[in-house]
Amino acid sequence: MIARFFLVLLSLAGSLLAQDGYKSPYAVKFSFQEEELIGDLLKGPRSDWKDYATVPYSQWQDPANQRRWGYWGPSIKHLSPPTGLAKKSPQWSRERVIATAMRYIGYSYQHHHVPEWEPPADWPRDPDQKTPVGKGVDCSNFTGFVYNLALGIFPSTGIKQQSEMTEAAGPGAGRSVAVKRIELPKSYEDFPKVLQTGDLLFVKSNKGNVSHVVLWVGKIGESPDGMPLILDSTGSGAKDASGVTIPDGVHLRAFKRSVWYFTQASHVLRIIPEDP
Repeated sequence: MIARFFLVLLSLAGSLLAQDGYKSPYAVKFSFQEEELIGDLLKGPRSDWKDYATVPYSQWQDPANQRRWGYWGPSIKHLSPPTGLAKKSPQWSRERVIATAMRYIGYSYQHHHVPEWEPPADWPRDPDQKTPVGKGVDCSNFTGFVYNLALGIFPSTGIKQQSEMTEAAGPGAGRSVAVKRIELPKSYEDFPKVLQTGDLLFVKSNKGNVSHVVLWVGKIGESPDGMPLILDSTGSGAKDASGVTIPDGVHLRAFKRSVWYFTQASHVLRIIPEDP
């Protein structure tokens, strides 16, 4: 269902219907053809989610792993970069990150490392989990997973560690890429001018500590009211441009002046460099 839904996203065929039944008024307009941008994620070895973890799929629900993994489930392995990455433009990399992330729209908010992890009924439960157990991912595991799958760049997935990165592992094993910290723009209106597609925007809690991260969609996002868009995994409650409550989990959301993405913004990290 996710793959079919993603084809709708790429073709911009009207409003977007996620697997959780939510119909979004938001869309993304890519400047690259689907096959060039994410063809390897739709078919072939790189499309097999059973190969994303550090252990074979046959061990995902092994009772012997319950104590070691807890509700987090199996860990993600560092994936290789896509073929030909070195010859791709920064704009291709930025759009590929968003296109990869959009494949998981409709997955719920879960404290999992692997979005496809779906614990059996007798598996340990997260005592703080407010949504039904199922496939899903939390905010920093989502951003780390997306960069890993899209580009073979594997940021730390802990929110504090991710927010303090100066470099990230990859592309691929044995390499690292510099991470640039971008201080917040001086005004709300300046955010679209300063931030670039694929940037990580970190958000603080009411206590002042960094507690959330989102992907900046940027100029390729399309909103009925012209609002800039972000893409993240979080709880429900925010309303979209149609006044409908957006479900929890992975969805496109508006970067409004009144919401915490702006009012509680901390800083930005840029993994993909600017155009030369």
